[in-house]
Amino acid sequence: MNDNSLLNVSEGSDLGKVEIAPEVIEVIAGIATTEIKGVYAMRGNFASGVAERFGKKSHGKGIKVELTENGVLIDVFVVLDYGSSIPEVAQKIQTNIRQALRNMTALEIDEINIHIVGVQIEQKDETEELME
Repeated sequence: MNDNSLLNVSEGSDLGKVEIAPEVIEVIAGIATTEIKGVYAMRGNFASGVAERFGKKSHGKGIKVELTENGVLIDVFVVLDYGSSIPEVAQKIQTNIRQALRNMTALEIDEINIHIVGVQIEQKDETEELME
């Protein structure tokens, strides 16, 4: 991993360098997102879907972190539960990610963009269908 892809968070310290990889930010943001009521799932790619079927949990799934001259940009791709208030859930996701990253890394994030890529309609249990 080259030095350009790491975030230096230890400015002014005489003890040494502290660098954070973007993957760490992805994991923290992913976990913070799934904590919010109304989030059904994170959008991942084919590889993360296959890995999850074999038991490997991908906490950074659905999160894209971009390091720019202006700062850190985060894009979150989520599927929400049907009936959830999209603006309310999106704002809670943004707040939770910002707070988690501030507490764990002391980073201030410039932008957290929420992309709603789907809505999950709850399906009835088979037992409910049999009783009808």
